[in-house]
Amino acid sequence: MEVQDYFPFPSPDSWEEEIVGVGGNLSPGLLISAYAQGIFPWFNEGEEILWWSLDPRFILYPKNLRVSKSMKKVLKSGRFTLSADRNFPAVMDNCSAISRKGEDGTWISQDMKDAYTRLHDLGFAHSVEVYNGDALVGGLYGVSLGNCFFGESMFALEANASKTALIAITLWLEQQGFAFVDCQQHTDHLGALGAIDVPRSDFLAELQQALQTPTSRGNWGKLYKDFPASDSWLSLTAAV
Repeated sequence: MEVQDYFPFPSPDSWEEEIVGVGGNLSPGLLISAYAQGIFPWFNEGEEILWWSLDPRFILYPKNLRVSKSMKKVLKSGRFTLSADRNFPAVMDNCSAISRKGEDGTWISQDMKDAYTRLHDLGFAHSVEVYNGDALVGGLYGVSLGNCFFGESMFALEANASKTALIAITLWLEQQGFAFVDCQQHTDHLGALGAIDVPRSDFLAELQQALQTPTSRGNWGKLYKDFPASDSWLSLTAAV
């Protein structure tokens, strides 16, 4: 399936569970079709692909972003520098290697890495890298469609590195007119930053509205050379 091909999943009205499909593949066309319908793949390596539409959906609206006083100090310290789409494969590799509470192994298999790297090459998937000096110490990656950003995973090798990535991209997305960051499922970490549970029906309605905006495809680091310099980010990171 090519990226321009559209695969319709069953109507949301028929979804009684959160798993809305089983099987298929991770081709660009199927992945983009899924995200456009509020669906994402999540499965363990060696198992069939499971397609999910969670209810409720965990959403971060940029206007709701909360940055603690301690985090503001971290941002003002100048310890971290950031980039966009500079090293997408390394971000995915680090996300797959991080051990997470309550998880046995990783769902970011080599097939997933290959699939999202293809989306990155096509200009749909993006990464944020956080550096301390020359060392990559944190980051995140996700998919952009319309004025939605679907966060997939993040990692931190130093305290506050992943928070820095999420804060930076959320503020930048707000300035670009994005409606929300889809965080998929509830975590206390993201809740502390302002993400909230939204009923699936509301999320799907907001998604369809947000998809009316043309997608900003390409390498964001090259398209937006001043990333992450939104007005709010510059204010947060200004030295005391």
